[in-house]
Amino acid sequence: MRSFRQPCLVCLLWLGLATAANAEPEIHEEARQAQRSQAELQARIDAADDASRAMLEELRELERAERRLARENAELAPRIERQAESLNRREQALDTLEETRDALPALEARLVDRLEQWIESDMPFLRQERLARVASLRSQSQAGELSVAERWERIIEAWRAELDYGRDVDAWRGYLGEGESRREVDYLRLGRVGFYYLTPDGRAGRFWQADAGSWAALDEAQRREVRNGLRIARDRRAPELLNVPLSQPLESVEDDT
Repeated sequence: MRSFRQPCLVCLLWLGLATAANAEPEIHEEARQAQRSQAELQARIDAADDASRAMLEELRELERAERRLARENAELAPRIERQAESLNRREQALDTLEETRDALPALEARLVDRLEQWIESDMPFLRQERLARVASLRSQSQAGELSVAERWERIIEAWRAELDYGRDVDAWRGYLGEGESRREVDYLRLGRVGFYYLTPDGRAGRFWQADAGSWAALDEAQRREVRNGLRIARDRRAPELLNVPLSQPLESVEDDT
């Protein structure tokens, strides 16, 4: 019985070794496949981690950009509001611009007319020169050769010249009367309150009376004061108070200005 079983055990052992030897390549292949699968899985996990980190960083950058834009909007809001108010005012001004342009010619004409009326009712000094200035203003408006700004500039200059007459003292030699009665005299003007003249020899003189619209005679003492005024106006004498009659009341001058 022993001799029979022993060969069988040897056969079984041999068969097992042979089977194990045949199965070993398959086990190695499965192990390699498992390793490759594990490596691929790890690579996908790493790639997913990289993508997640990139998305997280992008999200943080977007949050920072949002906060920055919020701050800028908060800073710009007042400025935008002011600009909107300015634009609104400009739009309102543009709405009335056409009406203003239409009203300008009539306003120019009224200012020129009022200037002429003022000269006609004022003391009669340099009247021709002043009325010529008014005539020039009218002609330039009718000719249409000047721009609106240039016309207004000349109107303002004419008014300023008239206002300046009320602030200075002036003396000049001119003519009084017309035709054969015309004669040379020395004029003295004290602002808009006094207007006088003396003959060149100083023996005769008069002052303008605004209420009466005519000349009234000066006595000797008054003529002497006027001579002093002429010297002061011509820088030949130091300024001093003059005792002369006024051509028109101070209250009237204040009302005109």
